[in-house]
Amino acid sequence: MLEAQGVVREYRGGDGAVLRVLAGVDLSVRAGEMVAIVGASGAGKSTLLQVLGALDSATAGTVRIGGREVPASDDIAMAALRNRAVGFVFQFHHLLAEFSAVENVAMPLLISGRAPAAAQARATALLAQVGLAARTAHRPGELSGGEQQRVAVARALAADPAVLLADEPSGNLDHQTAEQLHEMLAALVAGSGLALVVVTHNASLAARAHRVLVLEDGVLRPMPETA
Repeated sequence: MLEAQGVVREYRGGDGAVLRVLAGVDLSVRAGEMVAIVGASGAGKSTLLQVLGALDSATAGTVRIGGREVPASDDIAMAALRNRAVGFVFQFHHLLAEFSAVENVAMPLLISGRAPAAAQARATALLAQVGLAARTAHRPGELSGGEQQRVAVARALAADPAVLLADEPSGNLDHQTAEQLHEMLAALVAGSGLALVVVTHNASLAARAHRVLVLEDGVLRPMPETA
């Protein structure tokens, strides 16, 4: 469902020096699989997610989503593939404060041209799926942190993506609320056939993954087994 081969990402600093953040990343994630990526702060984990999700272009290498290669040299085509096939969840929910939960979830569908009634029906169903059937009319300020993040997950699923990318999704939540979110994400993967890649420092969330990989020196390696 998601494949990266030899992905390199370099940046050129103001002094002309080249900083290589990703140095040849290989990754393959199947439908219904959850992969956790861990590593030190500054290792390039967020950069990797941006490249995998077509938010950023690789300097070299290829990324395929649902069998289609990300057209790194075509911003419009990248955006079209990203909007159709990838969902994103970040540490902060980035919900629109003036809109209700159902309106927030429906927003990407409306932007893509979905009829309002169909967009609202899809959003309502997704909010029920993440346990918020009774909170659809509430604005973000009327929801708890965990509820806001559930709305963000529902919004990420609105377009029925093949791939879900999550960057520290529980990093701003207390332990109990984080555990509830972790359980929900694992259930979504098991029940929907999503390919989920999650960047996390949370050991509990990583433990729910089918595989844990470490990003170190710009490449992904299997998590070393502990005695």
